Amino acid sequence: EQKVTGWDDPRMPTISGLRRRGYTPASIRDFCQRIGVTRKDNIVEMGVLENCIREDLAAAPRVLGVIDPLKVLITNYPEGETEQLTAQNHPQIPELGSRDLPFSREIYVERDDFMEEPPKKFFRLSPGREVRLRYAYFITCNEVIKNADGEVVELRCTYDPATRGGNAPDGRKVKGTIHWVSAAHAVDAEVRLYDRLFMDPNPAAADDFIAVLNPDSLAIKTNAKLEPSLAHAKASQQVQFERLGYFCQDSRDSTPQALVFNRTVSLRDSWAKAAK
Repeated sequence: EQKVTGWDDPRMPTISGLRRRGYTPASIRDFCQRIGVTRKDNIVEMGVLENCIREDLAAAPRVLGVIDPLKVLITNYPEGETEQLTAQNHPQIPELGSRDLPFSREIYVERDDFMEEPPKKFFRLSPGREVRLRYAYFITCNEVIKNADGEVVELRCTYDPATRGGNAPDGRKVKGTIHWVSAAHAVDAEVRLYDRLFMDPNPAAADDFIAVLNPDSLAIKTNAKLEPSLAHAKASQQVQFERLGYFCQDSRDSTPQALVFNRTVSLRDSWAKAAK
């Protein structure tokens, strides 16, 4: 019924599926060690396997990627100018070094990092609010541009040039830090957000296992914008998109001309939180 694309579909609990999704041999061996061997059939939570890969990828390099982009124009930044900012490859592992990130007048941020009428505990971008751009500057949202349908298509912001690197000389604090990419230097990519194939932890016990398939097991983002370093990333390299999860290039569909990244696993177990 074409519910999946084959035995190597990244949602499938097969070796080929796990490999394509980005699961490492070490994480699978760790999983096997944790569950052990028993004489009886046993059900093991998917969360155990997911925790194994999270722990194995904890040392993966960090990069910036925006999977649902919203354009931001920094109105007081010089037109036509680009500067290179320094970004750590891993905040806890200085041995991994750093890289340059281009910054310019037009950037992309995540669409869900902006709310026009935010609730009380929303600390990201909204009209009149100041936030920190990761590795860059403080910016303040001043104007919201919408299309004829009322959809937000652009934000007009100003930046504080004294806050380069993310800290204010006057000591003022901001509660929100968001990621971004420079519009002029962004690499286009398709990003596939994989989740668990079944909603039931034991689909074999269901009367019809098709009925417990997770309708949200795959979301495809065709307009993702990634930092330029990923244009030259090795096909086998696994990275963390900061604030989003761990990702790898799709071994079957990704090409240098049309990058495709698969989400291996999210940063946190959202299923465990939902179960509570």
